[in-house]
Amino acid sequence: MAIATVPRHVRIRAGAALIEGDLVVPARAAGLVVFAHGSGSSRLSSRNRFVAQTLQDAGFATLLMDLLTKSEEAVDAGTGEYRFDIPRLGHRVIAALDWAAGEAAIAALPVACFGASTGAGAALIAAAERPAQVRAVVSRGGRPDLAVDALPLVIAPTLLIVGGDDAPVIEMNRAAMRRMHAPVQLEIVPGATHLFEEPGALERVAQLAVGWCRRHVGQ
Repeated sequence: MAIATVPRHVRIRAGAALIEGDLVVPARAAGLVVFAHGSGSSRLSSRNRFVAQTLQDAGFATLLMDLLTKSEEAVDAGTGEYRFDIPRLGHRVIAALDWAAGEAAIAALPVACFGASTGAGAALIAAAERPAQVRAVVSRGGRPDLAVDALPLVIAPTLLIVGGDDAPVIEMNRAAMRRMHAPVQLEIVPGATHLFEEPGALERVAQLAVGWCRRHVGQ
């Protein structure tokens, strides 16, 4: 088990916006996993933090970030107008990748993107825009269909994890797979719903994410 450093609070410039994140870099990190949270969530998401901790224990650096500014979050809480603005969210993930490429402590690390719910669409847009940097993508209960134009451009091996009782999202993921040319795999967690709140479900997601990152990133 890797020993992670204390989380470092970071600020990342994304156009006119300044987004906040938490970076953890274990000693001798095998790679960096950049997280994109889902609609109505933030870098403080307990589910993403659980997966991030598991990845840290496996020797991967993690970057969790807020894809919206505080003023955007305030507006979105009342209107929901930003949470499905996938091009905006994708631009923020791209900005995080560019920031990471300029940080001495992590610049040389191979990168994976982990997207949850609508964040999966943002992660796939970033993977399509930075093909030389992003080596793998993992989606948890994701909406890859929201990145419809980017899907054929993704070359990174992509793992789509969906709950077995999340029937509409299973079909959305299967439809997205048909548009992708990259190696793509669908893993269905039996008995799990959209948020993977059932006993053992999130642990399974974390195990799958670690396995995918070890296979495609930490080589």
